[in-house]
Amino acid sequence: MPFFITGNTAFQTTGNLTSIQSNSSANETFVRPATFFLNGFSNVPHAKYYYVFLCFVYAVTVLGNSFIMCIIYLARRLHTAKYISVFHLALSDLCGSSALIPKLIDTFLFEHQEISYEACLAYMFFVYHFMNLQSLTLFVLAYDRLVAICFPLRYHAIITKRDMFLIIGVMWTFSVICIALMVSLITRLSICSSIVVNSYFCDHGPIYRLACNDNAINIIMANICFGLLVCMPLILIIISYFRIALALLKIAHGAERIKAMKTCTSHFMLVAIFYVPLIGTNIAALTTFIHPNARIINNSLTQIMPPMLNPIIYTLKTEEVMQSIKQLYKRKKVNTTRERKVKCKE
Repeated sequence: MPFFITGNTAFQTTGNLTSIQSNSSANETFVRPATFFLNGFSNVPHAKYYYVFLCFVYAVTVLGNSFIMCIIYLARRLHTAKYISVFHLALSDLCGSSALIPKLIDTFLFEHQEISYEACLAYMFFVYHFMNLQSLTLFVLAYDRLVAICFPLRYHAIITKRDMFLIIGVMWTFSVICIALMVSLITRLSICSSIVVNSYFCDHGPIYRLACNDNAINIIMANICFGLLVCMPLILIIISYFRIALALLKIAHGAERIKAMKTCTSHFMLVAIFYVPLIGTNIAALTTFIHPNARIINNSLTQIMPPMLNPIIYTLKTEEVMQSIKQLYKRKKVNTTRERKVKCKE
């Protein structure tokens, strides 16, 4: 993710370290600051309007994902393995945005930029964890489409609700272990150069770069997590769609081919919205200098926009969801009419 690897960007850090000794003695004394200072934008006029915009984004994200979760819970036709993973994606989007945006707004809109050491590590863990769950869930949805198109007769035998709950449990365990290990390795660093974090949240890269002792293991762990939790799911998704494309070419009738392709369009759009900015930002950071302000805008939009757009795409582009919404609306309308008739009789 853009917050795992920031390329060759050089950061200028300043700050008064009242609890930190001079650099000459940093090699002899292990230093753990009481607080960090989240720097955010530098010399950007009217930056507060951006955080007001984040308030709007968060409101839409909460409403959209809560809506799609309620529809899946209330509509019995959506109680399938596929929609268990869709429900989990909505839950991950909601939790990920809730872990990032409210604290981000409080930090910069209300100028509470100091954060305790322990709270900073917890902040880092939850933001990364839920972002990675989104990546892993998109792979699970790609696997679901692969089985549905390539092995339609065996779909219900291969992908069951029990298996989907098991897969989600494995995803949570895998993500928690990787991110917990990555975050815990921060505690071995002696932070003696500055307490100013040149990012909009407790970003892993900018924090380990503040260390005066060896941070090689932190860099290695960041790359491992990025590879396992972002690159590997993307590669598997690409392989899945390659297999799906080969299967679609074997379908003789054009109408059946188009119908099968429509079942993949929503997921393909979600993958593009999530991965294209993510990978593009990382490639740009590795190949050229990105101004810290531009990096903050790119990374923050990469994190907050997919959770807002995912429920909208699934609602508008998935026929099963639209039909379920219509059925629930008709059921509600019938129940309301009956209640009125009963009240009139009384």
